[in-house]
Amino acid sequence: METSHGICRIAVSLGENHSRALLEQVEHWQSFLALVNMIMFCTGIPGHYPVNETTSSLTLTFWYTLQDDIMSFEAEKQAVYLQVYRPVYFQLVDVLLHKAQFPTDEEYASWSSDEKEQFRIYRVDISDTLMYVYEMLGAELLSNLYDKLGRLLTNTEQTPSWQHTEALLYGFQSIAETIDVNYSDLADTVMFTIGLFRLFSHTLVKTRQLPLAEWLADHPVMLSSVLPLVLQALGNPDLSVSSVSTLKKICRECKYDLPPYAANIVAVSQEVLIKQIHKTSQCMWLMQALGFLLSALPVEEILRNLQSLITPYIQQLEKLAEETPNPSNKLAIIHILGLLSNLFTTLDITKQEEESGENAPPIKSAPPQTGPNPVVVVLQQVFALIQTVLSKWLNDSQVVEAVCAIFEKSVKTLLHDFAPMVSQLSAMLGQMYSTIPQASALDLTRQMVHIFASETNHFPPIKALFELVTSVTLNIFQQGPRDHPDIVDSFMQLQAQALKRKPDLFLSESLDVKAVFHCGVLSLKFPEAPTVKSTCLFFTELIPHCADVPPVGRVVQENGKLLLLAVLEAIGGQSSRSLMDQFAEVLFCLNKHCFALLTVWLKEALRSPGFPSSRVSDEQKDTFSQQVLRERVNKRRVKDIVKEFTLVCRGLHGTEYAADY
Repeated sequence: METSHGICRIAVSLGENHSRALLEQVEHWQSFLALVNMIMFCTGIPGHYPVNETTSSLTLTFWYTLQDDIMSFEAEKQAVYLQVYRPVYFQLVDVLLHKAQFPTDEEYASWSSDEKEQFRIYRVDISDTLMYVYEMLGAELLSNLYDKLGRLLTNTEQTPSWQHTEALLYGFQSIAETIDVNYSDLADTVMFTIGLFRLFSHTLVKTRQLPLAEWLADHPVMLSSVLPLVLQALGNPDLSVSSVSTLKKICRECKYDLPPYAANIVAVSQEVLIKQIHKTSQCMWLMQALGFLLSALPVEEILRNLQSLITPYIQQLEKLAEETPNPSNKLAIIHILGLLSNLFTTLDITKQEEESGENAPPIKSAPPQTGPNPVVVVLQQVFALIQTVLSKWLNDSQVVEAVCAIFEKSVKTLLHDFAPMVSQLSAMLGQMYSTIPQASALDLTRQMVHIFASETNHFPPIKALFELVTSVTLNIFQQGPRDHPDIVDSFMQLQAQALKRKPDLFLSESLDVKAVFHCGVLSLKFPEAPTVKSTCLFFTELIPHCADVPPVGRVVQENGKLLLLAVLEAIGGQSSRSLMDQFAEVLFCLNKHCFALLTVWLKEALRSPGFPSSRVSDEQKDTFSQQVLRERVNKRRVKDIVKEFTLVCRGLHGTEYAADY
């Protein structure tokens, strides 16, 4: 093996580095063709990669190089080379499809997980190569594969192995990813396979023709042939990932053509969920698929199907809520909440109302919805139950996070349709965050502020919730926030959102604007980049309100120099260079809205020896100050000035290292 591996490396290296030169030596074309055939042998070396051989993977890049060199010649020369090398590339396709075949089930079972993963990556590399080869061989390659598949599946004398069939379908999948999903030859091939051999559902679903769902959206008449295969495969644990992902794609792309099949899809999905055939992640995907499906139904059917779908889980939750908390119950509760959360993520009738307007295609539009949103109806029904669950699990961060996920995804999907539940949820959120503060509750609060803070009817509960979570978070800062960068990050995003959507929230006497400001200055010094970015966003939303929100104006006037010092420290080298654009935006905001103050603060701050870096001279600091103060309109220019100055502060200006920056 070592010897053949070495010979292969020499041949591939020679071919990759000299293929164009060798192609141009027309008098030696047979010698070069011999080298190409030697590399072809290395590509098809006997045995399964990576268990029996590790040589074939070395050769794949050569075929890209050779193809590029051939296609780079002018048309007349190219035609001559194609006459010689097109047959070689057709042979390459056969070799690659053979190498892509799975071993026998027994042999594959004996492989280690690492070997299986290497084989998976190897097949992806083969797929990429086939995609590239198609660019040269074109439709003739599809025809060639079609003939092979036809002969294989119509051979009455010998039953082909699933590995052989799967490899051919894998070839179609690879090519399909490069071409228009409406390409008729490919579509005919897929439908030929489905219609002629339902017995090969194991192979077909496992291959997962990725463009199939998109193609079905334009050819809904074929759903009756495809769906039975996919639904049958749902019951096979070995096809868990492929069958569930295929159904999810079909439900997403073809949802307006699925109402006639909805009852069957829901029934089969319920059955496999109850039997717990699939792992947790696939169960979540399946619920997302059902969300897409139900979104296209009339409101009364959505409600009926929703009730049918979630009733078993509600009953389980009721039972779990009555039992004494234990680890097993906790996992079950989180699983059920996760299922509901993923269902509500994609169950969106607000979009179908938009799509059923004047511009929507008549066939593809959803029926107009009337009456209350069915998701809100269901949420209202389960709200009390969730509160009961929380009463026993309020101190468990994972359960609280699972509850927050349900409502965050529901709010994102329902938007203003969520209005009937604003007061209830605000109260529950305040209770959760007061008991065990965590980022998920702040993120949900931010969504509520974004959607409902500007609505007069909902402002009081939103205001009360905002003030409560702010007060609780300020206490965390007093105790030491370094262990909670996620909470700090989400808190700064919440404050920025409040300033953007409803700056009146900062007029409240119950809100300690000065404390929030100081928390922001402290957060700028966190090592976590996302936290620093969110904090910079907070200040860029805060500073413009110096004039129209008096408490903000007073705080900036009295404490703005502290903010400037923190920004200059970061620019001087205390923060990652990747964050300089964000700090430049804060500096730009100060210059635009607090010019007179910034002029004084900059002069005082930069007067300190060695600040913000011992590497910058007084002259360089003066230049930086003048450049910044001059730019009150061009934000891009300020970013460039800051990037230049931070390089000087770090001793990197003019270095090769900085040239890539």
